[in-house]
Amino acid sequence: MARANVILRQLSPIRPWFYDRTAASWKADALAGLTNATIVLPQGVAFAIIAGLPPEYGLYTAIVVTIVAALWGSSRVMVSGPTTAISAVLFASLSGLAVPGSEAYIALALALTFLVGVLQLAAGLAGLGGLIAFISHSVIVGFTAAAAVLIGVSQLGPALGLSSGTGGVLNRLSGIGSDIGALNTDAVIISAVTLVSLVVSARISRRLPGYIIALVVGSVAAIALGAEASGVQMFAPLDAILPTFRAPELDIQTIGPLLPAAAAVACVGLLEAISIGKSFAIRRGETYDSNQEMIGQGLSNLIGSFFRCYAGSGSFTRSGLNAESGATSPMSAIFAAGFLAILLVLLAPFVRFVPVPAMAAIILYVAWKLINVAEIRHIVTTSRSETFILGATFFTGTLSELDFAILVGVVASLSVFLNKSARPLVAVGAPTEVNGRRVFMNAETFSLPQCPQIRFVRIEGPLFFASIEHVEREFRRMEEKDGIKTCILNLKGVGKIDLAGADFILSEARRARSHGKDLHLIAANPSVLNVLERLHCLEVLGPENVHPHKSDAIRPAVARASDRICGSCDIRCFKECSDKPGA
Repeated sequence: MARANVILRQLSPIRPWFYDRTAASWKADALAGLTNATIVLPQGVAFAIIAGLPPEYGLYTAIVVTIVAALWGSSRVMVSGPTTAISAVLFASLSGLAVPGSEAYIALALALTFLVGVLQLAAGLAGLGGLIAFISHSVIVGFTAAAAVLIGVSQLGPALGLSSGTGGVLNRLSGIGSDIGALNTDAVIISAVTLVSLVVSARISRRLPGYIIALVVGSVAAIALGAEASGVQMFAPLDAILPTFRAPELDIQTIGPLLPAAAAVACVGLLEAISIGKSFAIRRGETYDSNQEMIGQGLSNLIGSFFRCYAGSGSFTRSGLNAESGATSPMSAIFAAGFLAILLVLLAPFVRFVPVPAMAAIILYVAWKLINVAEIRHIVTTSRSETFILGATFFTGTLSELDFAILVGVVASLSVFLNKSARPLVAVGAPTEVNGRRVFMNAETFSLPQCPQIRFVRIEGPLFFASIEHVEREFRRMEEKDGIKTCILNLKGVGKIDLAGADFILSEARRARSHGKDLHLIAANPSVLNVLERLHCLEVLGPENVHPHKSDAIRPAVARASDRICGSCDIRCFKECSDKPGA
């Protein structure tokens, strides 16, 4: 019953932010929405082209998906809709099954979007939001960079007045190289002036409708050059201005081949949306629910597939602009969708004056902005494991397929996580003075003197079947030091322990006692203590060998130490050593 109530609350269209609306917040959201609408108009067209769909499909997505995701999502400022990465994955997944732009291709795209919505909604209702935390941020960075390279290469041809080509990055570059003799000078000029105007607009102010300004400049340049007469391709008029109902075509023969691609798109979409939503929630001090966001994204794609939308997700560019423009709630995204519909009605007749090279230049700019050079540099210079994940994702995406790249990235990310889980920190600690306080630190790292009779070991990480081999290997390495009479094992850093972990502790206790030594545990976590009690560890060790604090374990260990050795020892690690001979 409780779970059913949670699901009903998650699916309810009555959202918590409905109750804090004021006249000022309505005005702020409306202004932010108007700014956002001017950005998404050319973006929607560009992203649809990247996806291999007619331009209007990107605009439908920027209306319907945006509204539904705003109503049922968790972020107050994130704006959803068509995105570059998902557009690229969709094109890479479907271009081998049908001719891009054809009726068959469009039908596959809508069916894929339906499946993506079902998968995302099911994941959200099942409460799988926490699983996203196990996928490294480096997967998204590497995947986005690979998508940017593919997008950029795919638009080099149109920007130069050449065929866009087909296939992956290397095939397209090879095709451009062989066709370079047919380069259209007018197309190059249009692309150049469009790109320059876009860069200049961005430098002046991010709030300027830079994409629209750039398209106007490119269109004026095309008219001045008489570019259409010289063979420069122009956009065809939009078939329809506003989204209409059209149920996706679903059958067993369609669903089977599309499921792997749907899983990849669903994963990319959730990674994008949740990472964006979390980053803005932290920045603004707001709460964020990953499961609710999954439900919002799933419903937006599921409903959108019935209104000729293709798969969408959170847009970092539009979300950032939304926050900067003063948005206070998801109403700003709903306003943006409404204003976009109005702009479409007003501006649709002028689409036929837009040259393809101008849009190609805008897409090239979008692709360049996708590559987070600073983040890539940070990852490469700080972590070898994250660099491996980044490199595996990026090179798979550029040399193979984008949908396969996300799978490789997720597998690499989980492999690194499992490897780290299987190799918890096992370190010998020793006390030292830090800022007047006596604390335990890693004896090997900080070259601290150790007690010749007591070994103080701390484990940081799970003690379970996969980590036992590593932990045992570290224990045997430590045993190379002779003279130890007592081992104190600190389990306060162990969050999980299973049967194999309990067996390890039992075997270490028996091993120590068979050699005339002893083992003491420090454990305060109730869940760890419950496992140890249930698996009879505490019974074998004895209550006198299990302690809640370090001092409680050190006291009997020092008392058991040999007075003869203590008498000639000048290390005196522990405070309790003051009671031993020779102090």
